[in-house]
Amino acid sequence: MWRLRRAAVACEVCQSLVKHSSGIKGSLPLQKLHLVSRSIYHSHHPTLKLQRPQLRTSFQLFSTLTNLPLRKLKLSPVKYGYQPHRNFWPARLAARLLKLRYIILGSAVGGGYTAKKTFDQWKDMIPDLSDYKWIVPDIVWEIDDYIDFEKIRNALPNSEDLAKLAPDFDKIVESFSLLKDFFTTGHKLVSEIIGASDLLLLLGSPEETAFRATDHGSEGDKPYRKVSDKEKIDQLQEELLRTQLKYQRILERLEKENKELRKLVLQKDDKGIHHSKLKKSLIDMYSEVLDVLSDYDASYNTQDHLPRVVVVGDQSAGKTSVLEMIAQARIFPRGSGEMMTRSPVKVTLSEGPHHVALFKDSSREFDLTKEEDLAALRHEIELRMRKNVKEGCTVSPETISLNVKGPGLQRMVLVDLPGVINTVTSGMAPDTKETIFSISKAYMQNPNAIILCIQDGSVDAERSIVTDLVSQMDPHGRRTIFVLTKVDLAEKNVASPSRIQQIIEGKLFPMKALGYFAVVTGKGNSSENIEAIREYEEEFFQNSKLLKTSMLKAHQVTTRNLSLAVSDCFWKMVRESVEQQADSFKATRFNLETEWKNNYPRLRELDRNELFEKAKNEILDEVISLSQVTPKHWEEILQQSLWERVSTHVIENIYLPAAQTLNSGTFNTTVDIKLKQWTDKQLPNKAVEVAWETLQEEFSRFMTEPKGKEHDDIFDKLKEAVKEESIKRHKWNDFAEDSLRVIQHNALEDRSISDKQQWDAAIYFMEEALQARLKDTESAIENMVGPDWKKRWLYWKNRTQEQCVHNETKNELEKMLKCNEEHPAYLASDEITTVRKNLESRGVEVDPSLIKDTWHQVYRRHFLKTALNHCNLCRRGFYYYQRHFIDSELECNDVVLFWRIQRMLAITANTLRQQLTNTEVRRLEKNVKEVLEDFAEDSQKKIKLLTGKRVQLAEDLKKVREIQEKLDAFIEALHKEK
Repeated sequence: MWRLRRAAVACEVCQSLVKHSSGIKGSLPLQKLHLVSRSIYHSHHPTLKLQRPQLRTSFQLFSTLTNLPLRKLKLSPVKYGYQPHRNFWPARLAARLLKLRYIILGSAVGGGYTAKKTFDQWKDMIPDLSDYKWIVPDIVWEIDDYIDFEKIRNALPNSEDLAKLAPDFDKIVESFSLLKDFFTTGHKLVSEIIGASDLLLLLGSPEETAFRATDHGSEGDKPYRKVSDKEKIDQLQEELLRTQLKYQRILERLEKENKELRKLVLQKDDKGIHHSKLKKSLIDMYSEVLDVLSDYDASYNTQDHLPRVVVVGDQSAGKTSVLEMIAQARIFPRGSGEMMTRSPVKVTLSEGPHHVALFKDSSREFDLTKEEDLAALRHEIELRMRKNVKEGCTVSPETISLNVKGPGLQRMVLVDLPGVINTVTSGMAPDTKETIFSISKAYMQNPNAIILCIQDGSVDAERSIVTDLVSQMDPHGRRTIFVLTKVDLAEKNVASPSRIQQIIEGKLFPMKALGYFAVVTGKGNSSENIEAIREYEEEFFQNSKLLKTSMLKAHQVTTRNLSLAVSDCFWKMVRESVEQQADSFKATRFNLETEWKNNYPRLRELDRNELFEKAKNEILDEVISLSQVTPKHWEEILQQSLWERVSTHVIENIYLPAAQTLNSGTFNTTVDIKLKQWTDKQLPNKAVEVAWETLQEEFSRFMTEPKGKEHDDIFDKLKEAVKEESIKRHKWNDFAEDSLRVIQHNALEDRSISDKQQWDAAIYFMEEALQARLKDTESAIENMVGPDWKKRWLYWKNRTQEQCVHNETKNELEKMLKCNEEHPAYLASDEITTVRKNLESRGVEVDPSLIKDTWHQVYRRHFLKTALNHCNLCRRGFYYYQRHFIDSELECNDVVLFWRIQRMLAITANTLRQQLTNTEVRRLEKNVKEVLEDFAEDSQKKIKLLTGKRVQLAEDLKKVREIQEKLDAFIEALHKEK
């Protein structure tokens, strides 16, 4: 049936040709020939001018027939005129025109273009191995010395000669187009042939395609179905996607092999094999510049505009997960719905032989291939964040600097910021939202910062907060990269998949971006490792409708493609801006140096750390000078200070009560009891307090006394702080009181005065003590009764009414004492009544309590004067003392008491001096060293204690010099890498 149908169609074609020929034999004019004949046999006729149609889309996109051989078209001679015995010449003509070489040539055009474009994409994804050219043996680079490549190149044919051998593709395409137009005018045979040729594009083997196009009858009654354009496009897209995934796996395998090779190379470098060729990596040099800038106070209008990758996003949007996928390790603390990132974390990614992480201010390396090290790293980051957050706050602007090294990592610097929140929940500081916004703006307003905007794809796009913030900071999207996370959940939950495409293309947001990416950061399980997440991500996108329906391009998915794009953008921004930043720091350095020369021409430029070291040496020298104090000086000041502390208790509570007794036996008994009580309870503690205060006074004197012209007041606040902190930390030895109590008790038990010199010293000591008390008593009486007549006349002073009453009472009590000089210490009630009535008789109203208070001071003065007179009598009483005052009316027991007190003070001072010089001074020196070490590690303390324009100017000058030097070294290395 198929052959009969084709024969019928061929007859119709022949009849149409017969009508044109009109039965005339011989040559037929070109104008009379059919359109197909003119295009075949007279393709170069000058009158034939047909427009060249465009190539088919299927040839341009993709083709599997790019490897078929080219064949020449052999045309049989044609006799013009009517030929009744020709068998199916239109079929043979179409078969010759549609031979496989024309299809192959057309497929080669489209397939070649597609192959070139695919090759360019793969070439861009291959990592840059220019840093490791030295791995290739030197003989490879010297091969041109042994082989003359120029001679070989001249021997090869040039491109023009090769072009002459190639067929004329324009003529082939033009002929094929004319044939297609002819067959589409209604001839069924030609339509079937063209359908067969289209099917040929979708099938693999050319022989099989030709067989199916010419011999359908062999399949019996199996009907022929024409493939629609939509099905052909779907099949081509599936085949293209399979090819891309195939080469993607090949590329990943090559990258894995390259990663292992780089790891081996870097391990060899650790052993010092290639140390002369491999220096510090560019990214490490750049990270050091950023670390110095983070500590630099940008006064003098010098701003930090060096590029960084700033990672911003809503809370729980997946920022940390994206960073971990790029770093290839679970390095950040995690929590379900809780804010974990409380301060910015600067992560520097660089290549290294081992996958490790370390902090800027620590030498400990965390092995990221071991789970226990990963847990320790996450715990350390969490502790540092909590340490940075001040009391009453939730987040902190202080940056944590972390370096992550490993084979195959993309080199860049990323800063993970706290997630942007919409509502302040319980447990947060009220200003948490505003603080996060200010921190994010501070990093994003850098015109060279690359903003990595993270958006959660599993939630509604309208709930996003960060996109508005990013659009404000970068309205034109010139440095923003948009990342949609959790795409697997989005594809599962979103009713319209085209909405994901709108999000990726930025149509749902006012924000513009350089690029749009979609990633999957895991299944929501925090225990998943990075390799499992990567496999799940690749498997998801391989089966995702987003790729199959061309909503997403292959280069827009997976975190691997994202890290490559971010790294390329980062280094492009670095190369474009780093030299300009270096020039700005040069100008700043010149301004600072000029200002220093004008203000401090004769001083060295000492920064805060150098000044602290200088002050530290001075403080230690002053502490050492404590050990050079003479023992005599220590004992004198200790004895004097201790007597000043206990003199009131000795006179008021021991001497006066005992002296008012009737006989010497009672006096000695009272003294012994009171001294024993005093020694057991108060005296040792008082002595230790006096010694500690004396040590503080001497330490303060050495710390604060001016050193003449060499004294620098810039250290005063630091020295005062060190002194206070050292004293606060110092504690006297606990066993000092117990040993001191025994010594003092034994000293007070001794009553034997050995010589006249000690006797006279005791009398002198007693006189000084009593005179000091008499002076104090007279001063109290003067304040009570007011100025005497001399001061009233000379200084025009008057007494108050109360003072007049006290004066009248004093005069009345003095009259009583004159009458009875042996009067006891206390007034009797009848005596108080007598004094009050005598005063009332003179018109002075007094209260009994006022009489008692006045009597206390009057009698005290009378008693002290009497005791001083008794001291004069006892000067010659040493002889009677040796005889124990036998057969003598003179008793000097009070002198013996003061001798015992004086001896106790001397022995106590000597004991305390030994404790000071042997133990406490050394312990204080140790405390000072510890305080200085703590202050040296606390930068905030140094900033607070070492202040002033001179300090700040030197600090800025040092930082700017350091930044400029590091930038110059980085730029030089960057040029060498190019």
